[in-house]
Amino acid sequence: MSEMLRTEALSKHFGGLAAVSDVDLVVNRGEIHCLIGPNGAGKSTLFKLIVGMHVPSTGRIEFEGHDVTGERPYQRVKRGMSMKMQAPSVFRELPVRQNVHIALQHHVPRALLGEEEDRLLELLELTADQGKAAGELSHGQQQWLEIGMALALKPTLMLMDEPTAGMTPDETFRTGELIQGFNAGGMTVVVVEHDMAFIRQIAKQVTVLHYGKVFARGPIGEIIRDPRVAEIYLGKTHD
Repeated sequence: MSEMLRTEALSKHFGGLAAVSDVDLVVNRGEIHCLIGPNGAGKSTLFKLIVGMHVPSTGRIEFEGHDVTGERPYQRVKRGMSMKMQAPSVFRELPVRQNVHIALQHHVPRALLGEEEDRLLELLELTADQGKAAGELSHGQQQWLEIGMALALKPTLMLMDEPTAGMTPDETFRTGELIQGFNAGGMTVVVVEHDMAFIRQIAKQVTVLHYGKVFARGPIGEIIRDPRVAEIYLGKTHD
């Protein structure tokens, strides 16, 4: 597989605290790559470094062969990254369909806008709720709406920070199916998560962080059988 994203010796210090320390990460084209680890492991900080929300203390980030270390988030979006943050940030007072319209309007020809809105609403199972204010949706539905708005950018790389936070088990499973569908269509996905059932459902490759450093990496099957990972993260069970 060809590389899509690479970090080299990436670090972020907050005062005397090293939140991320010398992280080397490779995400290949076509992967679903999950970043996992205990609370405080540096997952979200690494994610924010990748998308440009934090400036690295040291190290380098490459995306599609370009050094993007000094680029702003919007510049990375133009290169093909799209981001779904942990807390939904939909336009709560506006109808669901208008949220989708706003996300699509600069990325789809006007003549195809309505058709694309319909496609996304159906994909997200929000067609019946398209006239509701987005703030009236359940938490899980708001998460799906924001995922749809991120999809409107037609990214080659989708980055998601805890996309199932606050969801019911059924909503979590449905989110996994959505992500697998995006991936089957050719999209590369990086997910920061802590829900191991969800990780088992979607992951192809996993990087485990611990105290800001890479602790383990490999296919999901290897990671869940690694007794070291079980010790720090999986409650010492690794069947």
